[in-house]
Amino acid sequence: MHIHDLIGIGFGPSNIALAIALEEGQAPASRERPLDALFIERQPGFVWHKNMLLDHAHMQISFLKDLATLRNPSSRFTFLNYLHQKERLQDFINLKTFFPSRHEFNDYLAWAAAQFADRCVYGEEIVEVLPEPRGGEVQLLRVRSRDASGQVRERLTRHLVVGVGGMPRIPAEFRGFKEDPRVFHSSHYLQAIAGHPQARRLAIVGAGQSAAEIFMDLHGRPQRPQVDLIMRARAIKPSDDSPFVNEIFNADFTDFVFSRSGSERDDLLNEFWHTNYAAPDLALIQQIFEVFYRQRVAGAERHRFLRRHEVTGVKAVEDGVQLTLRDLNHERTTTQRYDAIVLATGYERDRHRALLAPLAPYLGDFEVDRHYRLRATPGFHPSIFLQGACELTHGLSDTLLSVTAIRSGEIRGALRGAVSLDPAGTRQESPRQAA
Repeated sequence: MHIHDLIGIGFGPSNIALAIALEEGQAPASRERPLDALFIERQPGFVWHKNMLLDHAHMQISFLKDLATLRNPSSRFTFLNYLHQKERLQDFINLKTFFPSRHEFNDYLAWAAAQFADRCVYGEEIVEVLPEPRGGEVQLLRVRSRDASGQVRERLTRHLVVGVGGMPRIPAEFRGFKEDPRVFHSSHYLQAIAGHPQARRLAIVGAGQSAAEIFMDLHGRPQRPQVDLIMRARAIKPSDDSPFVNEIFNADFTDFVFSRSGSERDDLLNEFWHTNYAAPDLALIQQIFEVFYRQRVAGAERHRFLRRHEVTGVKAVEDGVQLTLRDLNHERTTTQRYDAIVLATGYERDRHRALLAPLAPYLGDFEVDRHYRLRATPGFHPSIFLQGACELTHGLSDTLLSVTAIRSGEIRGALRGAVSLDPAGTRQESPRQAA
């Protein structure tokens, strides 16, 4: 069986950036053969947060924090070169913004991904990653994936990078409604809301950017649904993007965070938590405030802002879903019925643990080194890198585009140190065959 130098799980922004870094890291006159890298993506084609591509949504991060610029400003994969190739550079300049629409940035990412079509397999979901022992030590990894027809494929690799993104965080009260189409996470918003064209009363649970964007999207729909915006917080707080605070997203701040003790890291995460979580753009907050102000002027209550409320119970009823809400200000409980409920409740970043469960005996507590590589026991030779799952050790920027370009260069460097390549390009053969 063919042995890859690297298999990447997922082909979102993080692994696209890595594919770019690997290509650009090969010197033109080098006698070394390029790394043999293959990426496996479960979606049938590239799309980035497809169910949150709302018409008026914009990026919260500067376009300069794209897939390549901070690592290599002269790269052909920069957002500016994308604009040049699409013949829109001058028009974009005239917009006078650092924040393109989410639709345009998705198109940029798709443009970059398309240039690696020969190195990515779409429509396959990873089933498991198994150790491949040789001589009493683990030399390779066996990656098993399943395609849309149910066929299982097996591939061997010397090293692995996991870039699967976050999984929807579902509050405990809603976990029994996984199969109920009336309750859905914001990551499924556009597809799910299309199934409720006649919904008249909806609830949004959450206080972040997604909750705010969905509220304004529902407000602008011609059906004029009534929407309750439910959150524990007293107010919607804006993200702090002032210059000194934004320094925490600089690449060199990653070194600082990683060098701190566990308690110091926790303090840093707590101090700057609102720069990334439950923190919509100020302009979006102002739009929401104006919606509620105009309601007061008109003397009509279409939407409600249920601040300082928490969901304590969820019940399916004949004509919808009933929430039990605890008013924390007045210490009273009410019940409300909704046609649909949107959970804008964020994401979990631990999916790699389930994917790598068969390797757990070699990986201990899933700790990573500075180069995002999981620490392993002696005799386990593959390097396994995590992208977007190292916030606790590397800082708040880890789940964002902020360090994506720099991180891809660091992982590339660590890979080059880990991979011993034969200049002639010969490969070993595995004693086992694919299923």
